[in-house]
Parts: sequence; C-alpha cells; structure tokens
Amino acid sequence: MSQNKSKEVLFGLYDDETDLMDAIRVANKEHLEIDEVFTPFPVHGLDHLLHFEESRLHIAGFVYGAMGTLTAFLFMSWVFTRDWPIIFGGKPYWSVPAFIPITFELTVLFCAIGMVVSYYTVNGLAPGVTIPTLHDRITDDKFCIAFNTNGASAQDIGNMKDFLSKTGASLIDSKVV
Repeated sequence: MSQNKSKEVLFGLYDDETDLMDAIRVANKEHLEIDEVFTPFPVHGLDHLLHFEESRLHIAGFVYGAMGTLTAFLFMSWVFTRDWPIIFGGKPYWSVPAFIPITFELTVLFCAIGMVVSYYTVNGLAPGVTIPTLHDRITDDKFCIAFNTNGASAQDIGNMKDFLSKTGASLIDSKVV
C-alpha cells in the first residue's frame, strides 16, 4: 500500500536565466540545499552548477542498439541458412552484405524505443501520472528555484526567503505538493 507523501516547498521565480544562474552560485556559496530547479528550456551550464552526474542513458542506448544488431543479424542468419535457404540473385545462403540494411534499421529501432522507455521509466512519466506544478508560469517564461521546507525551522525558512529576495526573485511563494 503506497502512501502519498506531501512536501512543503518554498520557491522563487526568476525572470531571466542569468539571474537564476547567479542565484544558484550564491546558494552554492551559502551551502543552501536546493531541492529542484525548473526552467522553460534547457539552460547551458545548469547541470554543472547543480553538481549533476553525467547521464548514463547513452550506455543504455548502446546496449539496446547491440541487442537490435544481434537480433537482426542472428535472425536473418537463421532464416537464410537453416529455415528457408533459397539462392536468389546468385547470392550464397549467408550473404552478410545483404543483411546490413536490415541490421542497421533494427539497431536504430531497438535503440530509440529502448531509450524512450528507459527515460520515461527513470523519470516517472508513465501514462496517467499527474505531476503537481508549483506555478503556471514556470513552464511558460519563468525560472524557479525550489527548497524543500519539511522539517525546516522557522529561521531556516526565513533564511531561504531572504536568499530568494536578495537574489532577485520576482515572486516568492510556498506550496504543498
């Protein structure tokens, strides 16, 4: 039986990505623990400032592509040498150059489908899942820094609000999600 754990979030909205980046630098210097950062488009250098590790999705893509290559090559080898050996066009039963186009296509297909499924699974974006939003303008034209305030003292929350105001947040609000 799963329980929905709600958390209280204090967030500040910024008008520009440079203001957001400057605020994150200040937060890192002050050792504030940022819970989440939301942007309407990818911001270059943000992952470095937030100390994110490099994604391992490319490793999964390689594995899915290798599975597609093996599936195509082994299936065509079996079909054309054991199951249905027919000589057509003067080619031998096991004609590797003829297998290349289909092998390439299945490599790309397995890689693409596998990476999409992996991405959605890791990020919890299954069909029917509703993700709560902090503010409607975050996905439109605002940038957001959010702090988890569950268990934080009144002084810590006051420090977070002071941080958001001094770094130029245009709106400071809290919400339970």
